[in-house]
Amino acid sequence: MNPTSANPPITPYLLPGLPKPAPAGDGLDRPFWEGLQQEQLVIQRCNACQGWQWGPEWVCHRCRSFDLRWEETPAEGILYSHQRIWHPVHPALAEQGPYIVALVQLPAADDVRIVGNLIGDPHQELRIGSRVQGVFEHHPDDDPAHTLLQWVVV
Repeated sequence: MNPTSANPPITPYLLPGLPKPAPAGDGLDRPFWEGLQQEQLVIQRCNACQGWQWGPEWVCHRCRSFDLRWEETPAEGILYSHQRIWHPVHPALAEQGPYIVALVQLPAADDVRIVGNLIGDPHQELRIGSRVQGVFEHHPDDDPAHTLLQWVVV
């Protein structure tokens, strides 16, 4: 079941003028971006030790095996940390502050952590340990077309 199917459409977070995300030139993270387009969170998992990891690497962070695969994990997590950004880091963000960057822990994937935007009221009160849900923000008309994984507190 698509976890975002009950969620209303979200206002696009990525403003015009910002660089568009795309897979790295070496293709290492391509499965991640392709998964997002299908509304799936896929991250690396080692075939040797079964450990999960993020960010993408050619080698397992734990056992040093080169035998890695990409596997879906629920886009559900725990707010591990966050930063409310008040000063724009790019000219296209001059009118967007504040916004919240979150570090999300994925319990279903060995508690690895992934960074993303926490959408909703930028002044919302946040509690470390709150449950968060991923939402997929599609940009099919951009060049290149892409999907962002955003987070909301549930």
